[in-house]
Amino acid sequence: MARWFRHPLALIAGFLVAAILGGAVALGLQAALPGLGGNKAQVERIVRAYLLDRPEILREMMERLQQQETAQQQQAQEAAQGAIAAQMPALTTAFGSAWAGNPKGDVTVAVFMDYACGYCRASLPAVAELVAKDPNVRIVYREFPVLGNASVTAARFALAAAQQGKFRAFHDALFAADGPSDAAIADALTKAGLDRAVAEKAAASESVTREIESNHKLGAQLAMNGTPSWVVGGKILYGARDYAALAEAVAAARKAK
Repeated sequence: MARWFRHPLALIAGFLVAAILGGAVALGLQAALPGLGGNKAQVERIVRAYLLDRPEILREMMERLQQQETAQQQQAQEAAQGAIAAQMPALTTAFGSAWAGNPKGDVTVAVFMDYACGYCRASLPAVAELVAKDPNVRIVYREFPVLGNASVTAARFALAAAQQGKFRAFHDALFAADGPSDAAIADALTKAGLDRAVAEKAAASESVTREIESNHKLGAQLAMNGTPSWVVGGKILYGARDYAALAEAVAAARKAK
């Protein structure tokens, strides 16, 4: 720490780092080096010269920031793992027909998806392969719209379809489209055999609103910052997964029983 005070330029760089992390560089420099007065141009020249002479400082700053962010993410994920047990009933209880596989399967995979998410779409073949190859697994789909208003609208209609026992037909039809546009939603409703007027009423219902709010709360508690996210047994997985990764997670969950 004392090294920062051996040279005025080092002191300036220290204040610059503090400023980038949220301080006020001008006030700091004026307090530490009163001789500079209010000469902003002179301050900028000195800081620029120091950083050009020692560019490794910026790299070190970025590395330190990345380390801090990684540590914070790990702490959040560890806390999320600890919260799973209390949330398992909510995680594994499907909304209407928003599930696939064996209804009495010994392992449940809860997957949080958004219809505007390309990684979610890319994960669908892995889910289908898991269901086809593992007769004792159950998939629970949790609507987790995080990519805008179109995602929320799509999630509402998906839950409306789930209330009428037609979730999978709607889900598959909408993911086959190029994003959750109004036209794509209307087409998915038709392909799923849903009446538009009935679906609109259901999509606006309190039960659908509560389900989406509940899923967002679950996602926050489990440190989910994107889609897809998965809960398999007592483990959380973030991001797209292929069949092998899902099968491995299911096998680990069975082994832990």
